[in-house]
Parts: sequence; C-alpha cells; structure tokens
Amino acid sequence: MNQLELIQSKIYEIRGQRVMLDFDLAEMYGTETGQLKRAVRRNIERFEGEDFMFELKRRTFKMPNWYLEQRQRKQL
Repeated sequence: MNQLELIQSKIYEIRGQRVMLDFDLAEMYGTETGQLKRAVRRNIERFEGEDFMFELKRRTFKMPNWYLEQRQRKQL
C-alpha cells in the first residue's frame, strides 16, 4: 500500500463529514494522541474553520459499527 492509499484508508465518513480519527493522525505523525491534540490546541489559529476538529464525549462514543465495517471493507 502506497502512502496515498494509507492516508485514504484512514478517512471515514461520519454524518456526512469526511474525518480522520486522532489516533490515526497521531500514528501517521509518529506521536502520541494526547501530544497531537495539545499541539493542535496550542496552534489552533493555524487551522481554519470551526469544523476542523470536534470531540466525541465518552458517553456518546462506543466503537461504532461504521468504524468496524469501513475497516473491514478497506482491508478487502
């Protein structure tokens, strides 16, 4: 799998929005998820738009079926 395909395989569609999950981004940049999130917050002015980042609360997020289904489809 080339680099473009690797990145594309980590893009998901959730509620009509294309998103990448923080732990996938952290893995791509070779860092920890918490460190990536702190860096984004420190430099938020570099990122345009209010829809750049959103967080799911623990009570609203369980490993959803869409995630598992997309992972399986992309591995086929």
